[in-house]
Amino acid sequence: METDAITKSAIEAIMAADSSAALNEARVKYLGKKGEITLLMKRMGSLPEEERPAFGKRVNEARGEVERALKNRQTVVAAKEQEKKIRSEVIDITLPGKGEPMGALHPLTQVYYEIRDIFLGMGFDVLEGPEVELDEYNFEKLNMPKDHPARDAQDTFYVSDDVVLRTHTSPVQIRAMLAQKPPIRMVCPGRVFRCDDVDATHSPVFMQLEGLVVDKNIRFSDLKGTINTFLKSYYGDEVKTKFRPGFFPFTEPSAEVDVTCPLCAGKGCPACKGAGMIEVLGCGSVNPVVLKNVGLDPNEYSGFAFGMGVDRLTTTKYGITDIRLLYENDVRFLGQFR
Repeated sequence: METDAITKSAIEAIMAADSSAALNEARVKYLGKKGEITLLMKRMGSLPEEERPAFGKRVNEARGEVERALKNRQTVVAAKEQEKKIRSEVIDITLPGKGEPMGALHPLTQVYYEIRDIFLGMGFDVLEGPEVELDEYNFEKLNMPKDHPARDAQDTFYVSDDVVLRTHTSPVQIRAMLAQKPPIRMVCPGRVFRCDDVDATHSPVFMQLEGLVVDKNIRFSDLKGTINTFLKSYYGDEVKTKFRPGFFPFTEPSAEVDVTCPLCAGKGCPACKGAGMIEVLGCGSVNPVVLKNVGLDPNEYSGFAFGMGVDRLTTTKYGITDIRLLYENDVRFLGQFR
């Protein structure tokens, strides 16, 4: 019969289809609006009335058989096409990747963390304070009254007559001594501000870290031991140190500390001006006047203080000849410290 022939032809076309496009063509040809099986149903109106039920039944059975064959073949073809797509899009994971460049901490931050960890290991606390500071804490309680010549050397940024941008982190030491009774063992890092022209060795904004120890029976020898331990931990056990007499209003006696030039190992170079040693920090015993200004009895308590520029310790350790490189944020420069 014609119905059986069309069904057989449809199934053969479906089974021969090897792509979704070919299957769609077979579907349209046999099941579409003008498909061969659909046209059979339209012919039913021309048949005698008694033949119509049997004819309609055979056409519906043919349609169902073709639809099942089409559905089954679609599953097979879709699986083959998916497999082919996966094979064509395979990635060779053994090839080297195109990794994104990794960032790193700024060299100043790296050096600060290193310094901080050394002092934490020695039992120091880390305290911070405001960058906009009272003149009283920045100068007066540190033995620098209004007419003291040391104020001129600071080249201060004044916010008002009584408020300044701190010229050092020493005000944090004053705040610590006012807030707690000895024993005190602390370091205070942070930015400081001075009216300096920008050049290879100066900046109006730079990082400083200062330290303070106050307790009973603190001697200058304790200061020397602390500084020597720190510098050898930072620069290496082979460095030598030299304490030279210095002057700071808030310490008495005071000293400036040199270390073996890390760039030339003491042989002499432009960085150390041929001396073989380079200055890295200032220090001294806390001036009794400062202890009195914060309400401590200098006959009962004594102490020592020190201060260093984080920028300077960075440049001396890594052989950086221009401090401006630390603030220009040139990725070619910063990338060397990853």
